[in-house]
Amino acid sequence: MSFGNVTIGGGSAPAATKDVTTASFRQDVIAESARQPVLVDFWAPWCGPCKQLGPVLEKAVAASGGKVKMVKMNIDDHPEIAGQLGIQSIPAVIAFQRGQPVDGFVGSLPESQIKQFLERIAGPMGDPVKEMLEEAAAAAAEGDAETAAAIYSEILAEDEANGAALAGLARLHLDAGDLDQAKAVLALATGSAAADPAVAAARAAIENAEQSANLGDAADLMRRMEADPADHQARFDYALALNARGKRQEAADALLDIIKADRSWNDDGARMQLLKFFEEWGFADPASAAGRRRLSGLLFR
Repeated sequence: MSFGNVTIGGGSAPAATKDVTTASFRQDVIAESARQPVLVDFWAPWCGPCKQLGPVLEKAVAASGGKVKMVKMNIDDHPEIAGQLGIQSIPAVIAFQRGQPVDGFVGSLPESQIKQFLERIAGPMGDPVKEMLEEAAAAAAEGDAETAAAIYSEILAEDEANGAALAGLARLHLDAGDLDQAKAVLALATGSAAADPAVAAARAAIENAEQSANLGDAADLMRRMEADPADHQARFDYALALNARGKRQEAADALLDIIKADRSWNDDGARMQLLKFFEEWGFADPASAAGRRRLSGLLFR
């Protein structure tokens, strides 16, 4: 998929953790730890717990967003460093900072304890993907679609099933008036990504946009409502038109007026459409919150 000059799809695998040797240890660990903490995972091919720890440790380091670097050292091939550090059993992980060993542990730990270990040596671990999503959303809100698309592209290059990034990219196409491309991007959200709330919201936004595509002139809808306040279809269509123009509170109010006047109209269609608006806008949106309060007041009075 593409947006401007940005290409989406075909995710790449993360780089493999570097293997260090006795000869490269000074450069790859001692010198490198002057810039950032470096973890050394001492392991051996015959060590079962080492094979369990390695992937969990690599995942935690990757989630640090560059705050920590990790290398691996096979003690069968390079026993000298482990001997100098007094390592007698593996797996063993030693953290180096400013050229010195500062912390470590022996044995296989669960992911939560590994994260705590990393935070001891590098501070709180942020969520780099979350930060990137927030940056992309901010760029989109400022009208910088190219920057937003580039950030979503970067996320999807590492995780092509990231639901929030796919939803964000779909919304960029939707905002640009390209419904077909928006639907094509969202179709890539399969499996667990399909259940992401951001994907559900984007899907609702696309459906609402399709409904409002052929509504005609909003001013004509207003004239119809003024001529006949009971013309609920005109008010319903007007709500869709308002939502398409970003006037969320007014759109909700129009549907709530229908519900107040005739709850059963069009098989409860006004309420169902209002719920689709809430799904599109998100639970925390002020228009959703206000609309839910008014809806509750009408349904349970």
